[in-house]
Amino acid sequence: MIKEIVFGVVGGLGFFLFGMKLMSEGLRNVAGDRLKSILQFLTRTPLLGVLVGTLVTFLVQSSSATTVMVVGFVNAGLLTLSQAISVIMGANIGTTLTAWLVSFLAIFKITSYALPAVGIGFAMNLLGKSRNSKYWGQVILGFGILFMGMAIMKDVFNPLQDSGTVKILFVQFSNYPILAVLVGTLVTVLLQSSSATIAIIQLLAFNGVLSFEACIPLILGDNIGTTITAQIAAINTNLTARRAAVAHTLFNVIGVAYMLIFVYTGIYQKAVEFIVPGEITKYSIMLHIAVAHSIFNVFNTLLFLPLLGFLEKMSIMLVPGKEDIHDITPKYLEKHLLNTPPIAINQSIKEILRMMGLAKSALNDASKGFIEDHMKSLESVLKKEDTIDNLQKEITSYLVQLTQRSLNREESQTIPVLLHSVNDIERMGDHAENIVELAHRKMDQKSPFTHRALDELRNLTAEVNNMFDDVTKALEANDQALAKRALKREENINRLQIELKQNHVERLNEGTCNLISGLIFIDFVDNAEKIGDHLANVAESIMNNLQWHLNAH
Repeated sequence: MIKEIVFGVVGGLGFFLFGMKLMSEGLRNVAGDRLKSILQFLTRTPLLGVLVGTLVTFLVQSSSATTVMVVGFVNAGLLTLSQAISVIMGANIGTTLTAWLVSFLAIFKITSYALPAVGIGFAMNLLGKSRNSKYWGQVILGFGILFMGMAIMKDVFNPLQDSGTVKILFVQFSNYPILAVLVGTLVTVLLQSSSATIAIIQLLAFNGVLSFEACIPLILGDNIGTTITAQIAAINTNLTARRAAVAHTLFNVIGVAYMLIFVYTGIYQKAVEFIVPGEITKYSIMLHIAVAHSIFNVFNTLLFLPLLGFLEKMSIMLVPGKEDIHDITPKYLEKHLLNTPPIAINQSIKEILRMMGLAKSALNDASKGFIEDHMKSLESVLKKEDTIDNLQKEITSYLVQLTQRSLNREESQTIPVLLHSVNDIERMGDHAENIVELAHRKMDQKSPFTHRALDELRNLTAEVNNMFDDVTKALEANDQALAKRALKREENINRLQIELKQNHVERLNEGTCNLISGLIFIDFVDNAEKIGDHLANVAESIMNNLQWHLNAH
């Protein structure tokens, strides 16, 4: 019997999880980028964040998917820590929907429709003419497979109701709730799905194996176990993303800790029985479990919503440290300023100057990483390059929208110049990224570099930095003299390029440098010189076309 039960649970659980994955992916595909928009733009207040988290989890049928998405957005700088915490709170509420869905299994015998749903969903997915119809087919197919898994598990759990040993084991959960919490946590960690754990609890209760009293602490443990997904998603992310994952764990662990008081006193069970009056039967116990699951998540969220700042401080205390996090979103591009072109252009220049600062910082990090084999500096370049790329898109979009307004001649001439400057700065970021790749080649191949060669690269980087400073100040103040000085520096950089290549040939002839190191050296020099070329393009724009300056609008 044990063999049949184990095989049945493994197979049924596989169907359940595979069905949920299909359904979740289908719903996400139907929603498309709208989910990202909802998360990013509708989290301005904690209450809105909770509602958004609930809605998104309702749509994708997976709190894990929502929390992973939230951690990703925090890592990208699209959500703040407090916004992330509020969305995660809502995700906890949204995930209770699955328990309600499963409770209908007993009431409406939904498993009878599992096979037709598989057939219809597969047909829609295979034969659908539009992408949306295919995605909806995937949703229905996932729904059918999910309930097939439920039906399999329900049948294999059936013999357990006659096992005295199993009943004695599970009675201990009623007597020792903390043990049940630990079991619920462990099962959810192993399954990586709180919905699957709740479904198993509901099916065991439906078959008379678990009493309702024993189910409640298992449900609480499930809520702790589900936080492991966010913790896994936060590995190798930035400091704020790791704090968001810790806040999720804190939120649920503290909630379970105080809820245990109500479990031991019997108040929790009475609250559920108050909401769902009447005798607990085989057919109503699933509904009682769904209500118990919802009570924890809704009450815990209502309690902690005013204490969101406390959660934020606790997560910062538990994950200390400072990190140079670059906000990937624009800081100055206000949409409502588009109707006032002079101010909008000034705001665009502020954002371009910020982009320029990131490009300069990326070059310095790439150079440090290359010369000192400093991995953290190299990783920082890639983050800054992502921010530069995003700012290019945002600034370009903002300036294109500005061209649709009523502009005078000077404004009309300024915008194309700014667009070209944005593209030049983005290319500077690309060249910094190229130097990162060279650094990895240097380290992977253990290519030796002489002290003289490394000093030459330091001097070249310093000269490009000086040019960065001149161009930045020239753009900020429309200073023609600084733009001229920057162009002079570009000539120096070109001379340095020739000189360093000649020095490299001398080292090759002397035998102090090998061929592979030499090729990497030359590529570094060429990339630094290309950054100088793009800086020169911006300087020439200031000299010849850009008749604008930042002022105190």
